[in-house]
Amino acid sequence: MAAKGFLPLVWNCTFRKAGEIEVQPDLAFYLNENAEVIPPDTSLVDLTVYPAPDLVIEIAKTFLSEDLGSKRMLYERLEVKEYWVVDVRNTELIAFAIFNGGSWQITQSQLLPMLPFSLLEEALQRSRETGRSQLYAWLLNQIQNLR
Repeated sequence: MAAKGFLPLVWNCTFRKAGEIEVQPDLAFYLNENAEVIPPDTSLVDLTVYPAPDLVIEIAKTFLSEDLGSKRMLYERLEVKEYWVVDVRNTELIAFAIFNGGSWQITQSQLLPMLPFSLLEEALQRSRETGRSQLYAWLLNQIQNLR
């Protein structure tokens, strides 16, 4: 993979810019040079001290329009580099690159260029048909074959 290291933050991590923004994404990742910037077991990240995560992922089960609209604008303001929305209902990944307070839809990650979105969408589809351990084994095998 292109990313040397990444640190997934726990499900309940909150990112706060005092008096301005507070957000709790489903998943947030710090990549490459930022991979070790947040101390372990941090549940509240002060964005006046630490950078925003490089990649944020929201899992949209019901309110897709909120994830694509108001939440995306929040991540634009936070200057996250990429924002992905997993549309569970349609087994689709909708991704945006963020730069200078704006965003545009992308079909290939700029942060993880070796990881095709089609593979992630196939994993979403397979998650409806197979158990987790089988899915994880298949996905790990697919990722190893990317190298």
